[in-house]
Amino acid sequence: MGLIDETFRVALSDLYYFKRNIIILTLTSLVTPLLYMLAFGFGVGSSVEEMDGVSYIAFIIPGVVAINTMTSSFSTISHKLMVQKRFYESFDEMLLCPVSKSALILGKCILGVLKGSICGVILLALGYLMTSDLIISPQLFGMMILSCLIFSLLGVAAGVVLPDLAWTDLFNSFVILPMTFLCGTMFSLSSVPQIVADIIWVLPLTHTSACIRAIALGRDFPWISFVVLMIYGTFFFILSWLALNRNK
Repeated sequence: MGLIDETFRVALSDLYYFKRNIIILTLTSLVTPLLYMLAFGFGVGSSVEEMDGVSYIAFIIPGVVAINTMTSSFSTISHKLMVQKRFYESFDEMLLCPVSKSALILGKCILGVLKGSICGVILLALGYLMTSDLIISPQLFGMMILSCLIFSLLGVAAGVVLPDLAWTDLFNSFVILPMTFLCGTMFSLSSVPQIVADIIWVLPLTHTSACIRAIALGRDFPWISFVVLMIYGTFFFILSWLALNRNK
């Protein structure tokens, strides 16, 4: 209970911030995924009858949800943490508080998990109205929340390790943005050369997309991808923990 209590105390200020700005934060996070859904689903989808055995719109909706879990969670945590660290120095003050490093990491993740999950639920509801091929289940929501947590941990790691906002923007441009389009979210990896598919397979969003799509379309669950995601989550947590101890 000590860890849970400390985690909640760390997250409390971020939760108040989210409560005050919930409409603005939710709408700004939904714009890009909705554009993907409309542009690819109805634009490209009008010339693509099906992909991977289902209608194209049913194929991309889980991919768009996977993108949302990454962009909403990572961007929210990394930028807010960077601002707190570089401009307000409130994060440095938090380091002086008698809370464990684990509680500090998990507490800073809660905002990203909450925001990404709310946006994901909205996207799934809209997707369910657009196609009857989607299967909405508790397992789907659980996988979505887990993905939000993993990318929130990446956001904490980036916020702690990277020195300033310029480096955060660079990381977004060369890591986050390429994953958005390349990790099997908008197209099947079977359509790309094998060497490219092998490289893409290493990226975490590839496995997030595979897990969410499998549940949403009622397919066999890719347990290998789930294990890879857990390894990524553990690595991001350890990286954040080591970086915090270094900055102590």
